Amino acid sequence: MKSISKIAVLGLGYVGLPLAVTLAKHFRVTGYDIDSTRISELRSGQDRTREISASALKNATLALTDKLTDLQGAELFIVAVPTPVDETSQPDLAALEGASRQVGSVLGKGAVVVYESTVYPGVTEDFCGPILEEASGLRCGADFHLGYSPERINPGDTQHTVDRITKVVAGQTPDVAALLKEVYGHLNNGNIFVARDIRTAEAAKVIENAQRDINIAFINEVTEIFGKLGISAYDVLDAARTKWNFLDFQPGLVGGHCIGVDPFYLAHCSKAMGHDPEIILAGRRINDAMGAKLAGRIDDAVKAAFPDEASTRLLVLGLTFKENLPDLRNTKVIDVVRSLEARGHHVEIHDAYADPAEAKRNYDVDLLPSLEGAGPYHGLIGAVPHDLYRAFTGPSFRSLLHAEGVVADIKGMWRDARLPDGLHRWQL
Repeated sequence: MKSISKIAVLGLGYVGLPLAVTLAKHFRVTGYDIDSTRISELRSGQDRTREISASALKNATLALTDKLTDLQGAELFIVAVPTPVDETSQPDLAALEGASRQVGSVLGKGAVVVYESTVYPGVTEDFCGPILEEASGLRCGADFHLGYSPERINPGDTQHTVDRITKVVAGQTPDVAALLKEVYGHLNNGNIFVARDIRTAEAAKVIENAQRDINIAFINEVTEIFGKLGISAYDVLDAARTKWNFLDFQPGLVGGHCIGVDPFYLAHCSKAMGHDPEIILAGRRINDAMGAKLAGRIDDAVKAAFPDEASTRLLVLGLTFKENLPDLRNTKVIDVVRSLEARGHHVEIHDAYADPAEAKRNYDVDLLPSLEGAGPYHGLIGAVPHDLYRAFTGPSFRSLLHAEGVVADIKGMWRDARLPDGLHRWQL
């Protein structure tokens, strides 16, 4: 196949933007997003995801647009749009369908369309291919070809960036696979694994996060057992991880755009084939129930400290799904908040990174603008280990809590912190 001179990347979020910026060092790249505000922000050097610095954006040769016509003439289209689940935990392919129709409207003969979105095996060829054909009037496998290269971006991870990880690629034909190996090889000095075919690559991606989900579910289940025994799960893990082959997973809330979502894609595919995915869905049930279970244990701790208090105020520190990031997608901290509210507590939330407008829009919560002058609270709940919260010392706790207040440490970030006399400590 001919070499590539123009690349179009559709979807400039946590995955698409770093990919487009890095590719632009080697190719002529146009980045497209349907969100005009997002394009304006990026043009001004502002990345709300904090994945790309202002200086890196200003120095990038990436062209940015919200106009589909600017993508005409591209020989390689890379689609990096979200693939969430709906309210019934079924795959929601609406964004993928929309992006495919958009690509089809500007698709030319000889082009290759690559998908990076996480899907179950068969989606690229059986779902996206026909949409591209309908929108373009071209024949898949003859006039244009398909490829798949699953994203492996870990938001906030400065070590496993797109230019440092092994990239998996797969093509509709051996020639397409070879082309993608060459293009993506420019990102990471040729650290490319060519999968046998597109379905194999799709399957590899979807099990990566399902495996993590299952392992975390095991730790969450034994954490519940240890809690009934009066043992700290973190103390147990300190001992267990000294064994050379122990898998070091942590207990807690499993949210975000991948681990809490992707197993449902595998489960959907499994059921369609007539197989009951017992372990996969068991892991999901355990992890999805974690928020309510944590709230129950925190509720017990607060009521034990304030048995005669009719109304209690609690402060939750952190709403994002991960530390030191603004990402609120599929955060499970909200499950803890809602469960505590259902138990009669008045809950307030502070987050050092989250966008207040997004928190209000997505979860109908009002974030505290500052911790200055807040409190006193009956309980302080460390839900997300942002650096600001990790650095709390005795005076920090004392300034926010009643004299007999409860410090509830979900993530084990204050295990070594010395609490002022009178405060109660609860942790997993």
